[in-house]
Amino acid sequence: MPVMSDIWIRRMATEHGMIDPFVESQKRDGVISYGLSSYGYDARAADQFKIFTNVDSAVVDPKKFNPESFVDRQTPVCVIPPNSFALTHTIEYFRIPRDVLVVCLGKSTYARFGIIVNVTPLEPEWEGQVTIEISNTTPLPAKIYANEGICQFLFLQGNEPCEVSYADKAGKYMHQRGVALPRLG
Repeated sequence: MPVMSDIWIRRMATEHGMIDPFVESQKRDGVISYGLSSYGYDARAADQFKIFTNVDSAVVDPKKFNPESFVDRQTPVCVIPPNSFALTHTIEYFRIPRDVLVVCLGKSTYARFGIIVNVTPLEPEWEGQVTIEISNTTPLPAKIYANEGICQFLFLQGNEPCEVSYADKAGKYMHQRGVALPRLG
């Protein structure tokens, strides 16, 4: 699977709406960089965060998720407690082509401070804002900046379109906007 270049990403974003809004070149003056890079796209964190809390001594169960495990904040800077995590979403809305799989990597600026970003792959023909999981692995509070880069997406094009896409399966996270909490089924 070849990794697609800035030329391909730009064309797909501007002609087919693959990334909206699309930032044509990397922005980095005084901010954590975002926008088009050589072989990827650095997406931005929105200003809506769900910060994990254990106030009620809840048990994390993906089959019976309790939304009260999170505290909601809309803020330009999110402080994640030590050894905890938060959810946010990308500002960008993605529309993935049928012959493409997208993987996500954390930004080195955050990784060097013990901040790990996790996103599951964006499957062929999935679309929506991406929910971003941010883990603070340090024993100290950590700041996350909204409207700045949070992760980089790499676009891998298959040798042919897949037989069954995410849209064909009517996937449960299709067309999501904002932070999507775990869904069963």
